[in-house]
Amino acid sequence: MNVLLDTHIWVRWVTPDSSMRAAEREALDRLSGKAAPLLSAISLWEVQMLVRKGRLKLPMPLEQWFSKAAAPDAVEIVPITAEVILALDQLPRSFHGDPADRLIVASALSRGVPLATEDGGIRRSRVTPLWKPS
Repeated sequence: MNVLLDTHIWVRWVTPDSSMRAAEREALDRLSGKAAPLLSAISLWEVQMLVRKGRLKLPMPLEQWFSKAAAPDAVEIVPITAEVILALDQLPRSFHGDPADRLIVASALSRGVPLATEDGGIRRSRVTPLWKPS
């Protein structure tokens, strides 16, 4: 089974000296040996915005970082398709107001895969199955 990565999980996973727990990193590494984890296209925009605003520092220029972190052998980008947009209708009106988080969850729902996230609002909502490192 595959997994869709929330933006912060993706950034931590592809950044060797990040705060990601070793067990979680190892579990994602094992999974990626079978198939590249999924990543919503909106996560690319989120990283670009975080870098632009100075809230995320990357070890190299964004273009170079993307060429490695978003390479086809690293992750499979899930485009924002009609299926993803229709999956937004499965979310309760009270769910997370952040449009990027809504699209990330909808991407996981549309693909029928669990979501790897530490976002408290998403986790508490129980709207989508969550990935558990094993």
